[in-house]
Amino acid sequence: MDVPVKLAIKSPSREVNKKPGVYYALTPDGAELPIVDVTHPDFALSITPAEQEERLRAFLKETRKLEQLPKLIRIPILRLFLRGSVLARGIRKSEGGFLSGLDTYLLKIGPEMLGTYAKPVDRKIAGSLPSLGVRLRLQDVAQMLAGCLSEALSNDPKRPVHLLNIGGGPAIDSLNALMIIRKNSPSLLVERKIAIDVLDVNDAGPKFGEAALQAVSQNGGPLSGLWCSFRYIRYDWAKADDLQPLLRELQSSNALAVCSSEGGLFEYGSDDEILSNLKTLRDSKSVYAVVGSVTRADEPTRLLHQTGGAAVRPRGLPAFTALAQKAGWNLVRAVERPFSDQFTLE
Repeated sequence: MDVPVKLAIKSPSREVNKKPGVYYALTPDGAELPIVDVTHPDFALSITPAEQEERLRAFLKETRKLEQLPKLIRIPILRLFLRGSVLARGIRKSEGGFLSGLDTYLLKIGPEMLGTYAKPVDRKIAGSLPSLGVRLRLQDVAQMLAGCLSEALSNDPKRPVHLLNIGGGPAIDSLNALMIIRKNSPSLLVERKIAIDVLDVNDAGPKFGEAALQAVSQNGGPLSGLWCSFRYIRYDWAKADDLQPLLRELQSSNALAVCSSEGGLFEYGSDDEILSNLKTLRDSKSVYAVVGSVTRADEPTRLLHQTGGAAVRPRGLPAFTALAQKAGWNLVRAVERPFSDQFTLE
């Protein structure tokens, strides 16, 4: 995880046909990517429970057929099909470990927003149910963050806002929460100090996130005119005590703080790591809510990871809720999606 993250995109990569209202930023290795904005029609998702169930049934049918093939046949077929794919290359790099923040970000862009580096198989992957699940996960977490923040901000018009993002990569959920609030209730963020702190073991994702914030803060951008800072803090969630200096800083500034971890700590971390982080956040009394995602423990998740992939822990929402309660947090909202459930703790 300490190795610099590079996307499998030829650098420098520049988009030629940019869409109106979509902003772009450069990754550390020079690839230009669109900034996901769930308030923009090219990124916003709307899916009914019936449509979601239909997509899930189709995924199960197709994947069960593939599972019936002997492994010696199945794996070479998959490798041939995925040959040259930028998205598949990122997924393969995560084998037994973590899908990097930037490789995860590529899955959130959507098939129509991928650049000229993408092959037809990339657009197929980007349009698949697992990729849709990742995009829905981002949108859900951003909306939950915006919801709990908006309520708190309405009751306190002067306190600074602090978004703490554990394992956040580009922290695109934090940026989108601010864009949702700015669109729906613009006065809530006016003349208010806003800080985003990304706690991660790698700085490639946060560097792109900082560039994305600068891009959407330019004149006419969705966050233009706001007083918003972005900071990367190297953090290993196995060492929850390292949160203490930041939490003391939050307390001293009387910040209105909320923590998120979308596709991070609660999907990859062990029970002990989750407990220690949640207890540290709870004991500090600086963070009033936690929003995130947890991997589902069901057949679709098992089938998705039957050939390997990232080392997520499919514990499911009931087991996670018990962990959260043990750490002093209560589940107040949850959204069920394919492969992960999103939640708000208070």
